Amino acid sequence: MILLTPGPVQTRPEIRAAAARDIAPWDNDFRPVYARIRERILAIAGGVPGEHAVLPLQGAGHFLVEATVRSLVDAGGAIIVPVNGVYAQRIAKLTRAAGRVVHEWALPDTRGVTAEDVRAMFAAHPDATHLGMVVSETGSGIINDPEVAGPVVRGLGKRMFLDAVSAFGALPFSMAEHPECDALLFTSNKCFEGLPGMGFCVARLAALAPGRAGSWSFDLHDVWQHALTHGWGSIRFTPPVQAIAAFDAALDAFDAEGGQPARLARYSANMRILSEGARAMGFAPYLDQAQQGPIILTLHQPPGFDLQGFVDALKARGVLISNFYTTPTPTIRIGCIGAVTPDEMHHAVAMMRDVMATRAAA
Repeated sequence: MILLTPGPVQTRPEIRAAAARDIAPWDNDFRPVYARIRERILAIAGGVPGEHAVLPLQGAGHFLVEATVRSLVDAGGAIIVPVNGVYAQRIAKLTRAAGRVVHEWALPDTRGVTAEDVRAMFAAHPDATHLGMVVSETGSGIINDPEVAGPVVRGLGKRMFLDAVSAFGALPFSMAEHPECDALLFTSNKCFEGLPGMGFCVARLAALAPGRAGSWSFDLHDVWQHALTHGWGSIRFTPPVQAIAAFDAALDAFDAEGGQPARLARYSANMRILSEGARAMGFAPYLDQAQQGPIILTLHQPPGFDLQGFVDALKARGVLISNFYTTPTPTIRIGCIGAVTPDEMHHAVAMMRDVMATRAAA
């Protein structure tokens, strides 16, 4: 089966094999693995030791978003969320639930955030301390570029945190080059092609404060203090330890492939193959080419299109795509990330073509 979803993604056999054993997370033989992962992530993120640290948390990316909001923003404090997709809406929902104020800034889901947008947001809401932005919105496939938003945030003396769950590992970003960024969030799956279950925050340590989170489970300051007290190979609560072991193997594969530039190149090649093939079949892309990111392709559903039937027919041919959409109008979502090669993407396109031909002949 070729898995073409934006997450969980297709993984390599050696990644799954790394999880196929019992592991004691507090065993002295495992502590170096956990500590090594944190060091490796910090380097990939361009973090500065002593200034930034990798603060892991069990669970999905949403857990990291809530922990970040609670740990960076005082209760009653305000953030701005540019909303051009469903995951930005979820940041807003989690922020409100955490007792913080959120100013939602509505944008079309067909383009990324611009510098002018950021200036207008903070001009309208000067009480906000942070911009909370999704880098890769997998509802439509757009990219909100930190290289566009970050300099404006920095120039205004404001702060920023990034939900880079479906971006980090493929799209470049350096914490050292973005002093306005207090937190970069991602998970063990997605562009690192590990197993789901673990989230990571690369945090600017000066932005954290004790007691601010109002939650022990979601307190990133406490995660940091635990590491200082018990060592960087120590974990506060029982983790998805097999996912951690698999992630260590996934980082090996990431390095062997050539790191972020190589991974971006492969995903971009997958995207080109899929986009060209879909257009040749008559599908209309949801986004203009200039706005299309490399993570997921979204296509308009033709009139009378049966999405579940299309998904089932593709699945019978060994290709699995999402059976739902999150855009205002009916669309088809096909991921380009995971351990998928361009040859596999060519095969997936051929299977799509076969499904469409079979339907046309019926």
